[in-house]
Amino acid sequence: MGLRLKIEGADAITLDEHSIISCDFMTDTPDDSNARSSDVVNTMIIRGKILTAVDGKPADDTMKISKWSLVRAEVADSYRKATIEVVVASQIVRKVHFPQAFIVDYTEKYFDTEGAGTFELTIRQKKDLFDLTTVEGGYGV
Repeated sequence: MGLRLKIEGADAITLDEHSIISCDFMTDTPDDSNARSSDVVNTMIIRGKILTAVDGKPADDTMKISKWSLVRAEVADSYRKATIEVVVASQIVRKVHFPQAFIVDYTEKYFDTEGAGTFELTIRQKKDLFDLTTVEGGYGV
C-alpha cells in the first residue's frame, strides 16, 4: 500500500509512499447533535518520515510544508489544494481532495537514534466550502 500527497499552491508539495506512513480522513459533526448537522468539518491527519538528501536523491518536501504552516491567515496562500491518494496493487482505493485546505497543526519530531525525524500534518477543508470536498476510488492508477 502507498500513500501520496499532492499540495498545490505557491510551492508545489509532493510526498510519496517513501515519506508518508499513515493518513486519517475524518468527517466530523458536533457530538451533541440529534439530527444530521450542517456544522460539518473534514479533516486529514497525515503522518510520515522526514527524508534527507542521500546518494544524489533530493530531500523530501517536508521543508515546504513547514514553511506553509507559518503563512498567516490573511495571506491567500494559506489556503491550498490538497489531494491524498491511497494506492493498493496499482488501484486507487481512495482519493480525497480538499480544494481549500489550511493547516490546523504541523509538528516535527527529531531523534538522535535513527533517521531525520517524523512529521504530523493536520489539514482541514475550509468550512464554508465543505461541499467541494471530493472522495473517489475504485479505479486503476
